Amino acid sequence: MQSSSLISVTPALPVVLVLMVALGAAVARLGHLGHGGAVVTACVRAAVQLAAVSAVITWVVTASPAVGGFIALMFGVAAFTAGRRITNGSTAWWASVPIAAGTVPVLALLTLSGVVSNAGLVLIPIAGILLGGCMTATALAGRRAVDELTQRRGEVEAALALGFTDRAAALEICRPAAAQALVPALDQTRTVGLVTLPGAFVGMLLGGAGPVQAGIVQLVVLVALLAAETVAIVVAVELVARGLLSR
Repeated sequence: MQSSSLISVTPALPVVLVLMVALGAAVARLGHLGHGGAVVTACVRAAVQLAAVSAVITWVVTASPAVGGFIALMFGVAAFTAGRRITNGSTAWWASVPIAAGTVPVLALLTLSGVVSNAGLVLIPIAGILLGGCMTATALAGRRAVDELTQRRGEVEAALALGFTDRAAALEICRPAAAQALVPALDQTRTVGLVTLPGAFVGMLLGGAGPVQAGIVQLVVLVALLAAETVAIVVAVELVARGLLSR
């Protein structure tokens, strides 16, 4: 049957999905990216997880304890994923700190000011957007920072010989590379409406909201996301420089 949403649910949909997964996996394998199997696994996991969320989300958003538990679950998965990307060692749990540092103050500002409703149906997706952005920013910044310190160890030692402290020497080497983790969020914010029409904007329009209201919602989301990711990156780099998050 035809759907009134952005995607038309037709018998061709599963075929198209399978073809796109196969295309991504085949190109990744042929291009020697090393992620051919990961493409398939990620897509299958996405399908299973979205099916599970779709089954329980109606109940979750109507019960306050369930809303808090669901957000805590999202936070735990985000921290685990980011930490695993940076290191397989015992310090991986430190990845939870920059994610919390970026998400909590921004989410608190939005809710306590009344800009965002405390209703579960609103709070869960906003928290998910912020957690997802901070997860990616933390993983990218932390990984780049750790890699830089490993590959440029000689420069760190040279800085130490010049009188820098351990933290200052590490920051001097790893901070410029780790700062590149903010580029995707910056580009997304700079080009919104010109290159992309993000999900929040399109979803509001499809839900019957006017273009101005949809634009305001998307602006709030983008600004909040940029602020949260900036905090997450700074904290992640600080943890790496102090040796708390290491490989």
